[in-house]
Amino acid sequence: MIQKFFRSLSHHFVSRWVIFIKDILLMCVALIAAYLLRYNFILDDVQVHDMGFHLLITLVLSIISFLIFKPYAGIVRHTSFEDVFRVFKSILLLGVMLLLLNLNSILHGGNWFPVMPFSILIIFILSGLFLLIFVRVMIKLLFITFSGQGGSYKRNVLIYGAGKAGQIALNVINSDRESAMRVVGFLDDNPLLHGKVMAGIPVYTPTVVTQEFINKHKVKDVIFSIQKIPAIQKRKIIEDLISQAAVEVKEMPPVSQWINGELSLKQLSKVRISDLLQRDPIELDMAHIMDDLNDKVILVTGAAGSIGSEISRQICRFNPKNIVFFDQAESPLYDLQQELNKTFPSLSSRFKFIIGDVSNVETVERLFRIHRPDMVYHAAAYKHVPMMEANPFEAVHVNIFGTKIVADAAMRYEISKFVMISTDKAVNPTNVMGATKRTAEIYIQSLNHRPSNSTAFITTRFGNVLGSNGSVIPLFEKQIAAGGPVTVTHPDIIRYFMTIPEACQLVLEAGVMGLGGEIFLFDMGKPVKIKDLATQMIKLSGLRPDIDIQIVYSGLRPGEKLYEELLNEGENNLSTYNPKITVAQIFHHSAKEVDAMFLDLQDSFNTYDRMEVVSQLKRIVPEFISKNSEFQNLDKKT
Repeated sequence: MIQKFFRSLSHHFVSRWVIFIKDILLMCVALIAAYLLRYNFILDDVQVHDMGFHLLITLVLSIISFLIFKPYAGIVRHTSFEDVFRVFKSILLLGVMLLLLNLNSILHGGNWFPVMPFSILIIFILSGLFLLIFVRVMIKLLFITFSGQGGSYKRNVLIYGAGKAGQIALNVINSDRESAMRVVGFLDDNPLLHGKVMAGIPVYTPTVVTQEFINKHKVKDVIFSIQKIPAIQKRKIIEDLISQAAVEVKEMPPVSQWINGELSLKQLSKVRISDLLQRDPIELDMAHIMDDLNDKVILVTGAAGSIGSEISRQICRFNPKNIVFFDQAESPLYDLQQELNKTFPSLSSRFKFIIGDVSNVETVERLFRIHRPDMVYHAAAYKHVPMMEANPFEAVHVNIFGTKIVADAAMRYEISKFVMISTDKAVNPTNVMGATKRTAEIYIQSLNHRPSNSTAFITTRFGNVLGSNGSVIPLFEKQIAAGGPVTVTHPDIIRYFMTIPEACQLVLEAGVMGLGGEIFLFDMGKPVKIKDLATQMIKLSGLRPDIDIQIVYSGLRPGEKLYEELLNEGENNLSTYNPKITVAQIFHHSAKEVDAMFLDLQDSFNTYDRMEVVSQLKRIVPEFISKNSEFQNLDKKT
C-alpha cells in the first residue's frame, strides 16, 4: 500500500513554490524552537512580543536569502551535495543579516529591532539548518525505500574506481528510479582507501573479488568507472576481474559522450571482447593523409560492409571534395547514408550513394565516367570461407573479375591511387576465398608494370577484424545470448585479430605511403586462440564456461585451417616509417603472364564446371592446397 502510494508520487513533482513555503515555515519553527529552548519553554509577555517581531523579520529575510540562493529549486527526492550546499549558503546569509541587525541595535540602541540574544541566534541557525537538511534527507530516504529503488533490487553491483567518476556513477544509480541496481561496494587499488566507507559504501581492494565474495554479496555486475587509463592496463584489470569470478563488466562512457554533460545509466555499456583485444591508439601521419585526401573525389567499393563503412567514416574526417559510396546491398547502404548524413551534416551534399555490382562492366564504367574519382578504396568482396567454398563461381566472379573490372577502369581513367583490401587468407590459401584474393593481388600488382599505367596500385593485407559481419564474435554473442552452446571448430585454432577502426586507419596510412606495387602488411599483434576468445566472452557476460555455457568443438569447416600467415614461405618484409606497417617482398608476375592466366581462368569459368574453375585457381596459385574440402581431390591429382 505504502509502496503503491510512493510509486504513484514518483511520477509527479511538487512545485518549487510549495518547497519554498515549506522551507520558510521550517525557519519559523526553528526560531520558535530556539526561543523555547533558550527560556526552558516558559516565555513572559516581553519575550513573546520579541519572538513575534523576530518571526516577522526572519520571514522577510528568509524570503530574500532563499530567493538569492534558490535552495527550493532542486527536486527533494533527488537531493544532492549541491542542494545541501545551497541550503547552507542560504542559512549563512540569513544568519549574517540577523547578526548585523543585532549588532546595529546593540551599538546604536535602536528601538525598532529588539536585540535577539546571541544564544537564540545560534540555536536558530543550527536548528534551521538541521531541519531543512533533515526533511530533505528523510523525503529522499522514503522515496528510495518505498518507490522501488531501495526495495526489490534486481542486481547488486560493484563500482571499480572510487574516484570522482565512481561517485558520479553511484549518484546516478541512486537517483534513477528505474535503475534496478544497488551499489554494494567500491573497488579501488589505492591502499589508502581500503576499509574506508564513501557515501555509506565500503571500499574494497580488487583482490577481494572471488567467486565466494560475489556469491555472498549477490553481485551481478562490476561497473568500470575509471576514465583515463592505458588500454593495456584496462585490459589487465578486466581480465583479472573475470578470471576471479563470474561477473558482467560494464563501463562508463568517456565524459565527452555524456548527454548534455550528464551521465545516464542507459549509456553504461557492456565491455566487449574487442575492448580487451584493442591495443593502444595507432599514431597516424595525419598531415600526409590530409594532403592525400583533401579536396579529392574518393570512391569506396563495398562501402556498406564492415571495412568499407569504417573507411568511409574515417575518410569524412579529411575534407574530401566528394565521396562515392558504392555497394550492391541496398539496405546496408541506406543505413550508412542515414548515419553519415547525421554524423557529418556539413558534408552531406558531397555524399553520393550508388547501388551497383563491381562485377558489372557497364555499371562500373558509368560510375567512373560520371564521378571521375581521384582515389579508389576497393573493399568489395565475398569473404565467408565456407560459403565461398560452396560457391566458387561467385567467389571468382566478384573477388577476381570484379576487382579486375574496377582496377581496369581506374587505370583507364588515370586515377592517382587504387588501394585494395586483401586478407591473410591469401597467404598459402587452403580455401577458394583465399585463393581468389591472392589471384586478385597478383592482378593488381601486375598493373603497375604496364607501360600505359599511371595509377599506383596498392594492396593491404591483414587478418580478422573484430565484430565484422559474419565474423566469429557476433556468432559467439548470439550463442551466449541463447544460452549456448558456443561452438569452436577446433581447440587449437588460432587467429590474428584487429579492431575495425585499427585496420582502417592503417589502410589509410598505407594508401598514403604506397607508390605502387606494394603489398602492405599490418602488425596484428599476437595470435589469439579462438577457444580462449570464447572463454573470455562467456566470462564477460557474467557466466561460467562449461558450467553456465558449454563450449563444444564442431570440427574444422570446409577450407578452414588452424592458423593464418601473413607471408608465404621464403618471403620477407621491409619496415616503413610506421612500425605497425611493413611491405611484403613478393614475387611479381609479368603483365603478359597474368593476362594468359586470366584468359585461362575465363575459359574455365565459362565451362560451368566448378572443379575446372578451382583447378585453374590452383594453377594460378600453386600454394593453394585445399583443406577439409571436396577440392582436395584436385591436389591428389596434381
